[in-house]
Amino acid sequence: MSLSGKTLFITGASRGIGLAIALRAARDGANIVIAAKTADPHPKLPGTIYSAASEIEAAGGKALPLVVDVREEASVQSAVDKAVETFGGIDICVNNASAISLTGTLSTDMKRYDLMHQINGRGTFLTSKICLPHLKKAANPHILALSPPLDIKPRWFAPHVAYSMAKYNMSLCMLGMAEEFRADGVACNALWPRTAIATAAIQFALTGEEGLKHCRTVEIMADAAHAMFLKPSREFTGQFVIDDTFLYGEGVRDFDPYRVDPTATLMPDFFVPEDSVPPPGVVIG
Repeated sequence: MSLSGKTLFITGASRGIGLAIALRAARDGANIVIAAKTADPHPKLPGTIYSAASEIEAAGGKALPLVVDVREEASVQSAVDKAVETFGGIDICVNNASAISLTGTLSTDMKRYDLMHQINGRGTFLTSKICLPHLKKAANPHILALSPPLDIKPRWFAPHVAYSMAKYNMSLCMLGMAEEFRADGVACNALWPRTAIATAAIQFALTGEEGLKHCRTVEIMADAAHAMFLKPSREFTGQFVIDDTFLYGEGVRDFDPYRVDPTATLMPDFFVPEDSVPPPGVVIG
């Protein structure tokens, strides 16, 4: 079982989790559409669509780097059209692009509010919508959102209500679309990490260099996504998956290789339900 010859349309794939998912698929020989905004190097953040393309091709895949703004319908439509023209179709849509601002209500300016809602919720809806006519023609089509289980508790909203609403919007898209397109055989699922993941967002926006020691690597999300894409789309849909729980069910027993620093305690991520129990041997916090 592999993704050889499959075409993945991944938003925000120039770095971080999106790039890791792309590279995992590339090792199978997949085609990757890198739909992201970063064409020129960022002063702080690593990676562009072109450097990502080089990594993907070195890993064994085929890459199509495209400058895409998921907030703009014409931008997404043009990218999807180019992807289909280049690779003949789309098998998997990954809604990875996301904006974050962990600010309270009075500290959240409306420009930042709009950015989060336009990228997270609207971007997921728009990208999925435009990919769907092509996904419906695919043999085992999947839509994946990098978004949390729908655990609607005040504790997840009070500290940063604007961000939480925007992030849960992505999950609501998967909840509704899973049922809407069940008869078409298009799987719509969400994937979320139990722990913080070592990305540029964590390093620069939240915890700094020291905080990375308490994270897992992006590979745990890539491996979980890869295993999800191999599931029969007509049987595996409407699922809200926590990375390590899912991988444990797929046979993984040693999660230490995913730790940035095996000696450091693992930092829990937001939005993980209290009744979600880590796999045996995994200690959080």
